[in-house]
Amino acid sequence: MGGMPLNDLPWWRWRARLRSALHMLSDPGFQREAWLPGREGYGDVTDAVYRLVEDTWLDRWSAEKYIGTIFRDSAEATLVDLAVLRVVQILHEVGADAPAAAYLGHHDWPEAVRAAREAHVLLAANDGDDPDAPPRSLDILRILTQV
Repeated sequence: MGGMPLNDLPWWRWRARLRSALHMLSDPGFQREAWLPGREGYGDVTDAVYRLVEDTWLDRWSAEKYIGTIFRDSAEATLVDLAVLRVVQILHEVGADAPAAAYLGHHDWPEAVRAAREAHVLLAANDGDDPDAPPRSLDILRILTQV
């Protein structure tokens, strides 16, 4: 998140947390290396889902509501809506306290990863960031979102 400043949007901190979640949810290599073994500093799948929907209630209503505050346009909102739908559906099926292997082994997980990847790539590009850089730790995210 070092290209275009995130703080050009009013709710840029939420955008940063949401982007972090999409980044982790969209990277199968990261998931195998960090979530499956429980690597410290990156949370787990449930934590990423929480960052994805957080106080925006994206699991209850469309991201379109947040155009101009979190999202730049309807293209971003549409892709985020699809990613949220896919990931939250799996969360409800496997349970919030399920181990990472239950998510990653779910038959719909590859589709959730694909949807998260599409959203992640668009948001990263719109912020001037490299979508293929490895996900940052939650400590780095906290530093980036401090005032």
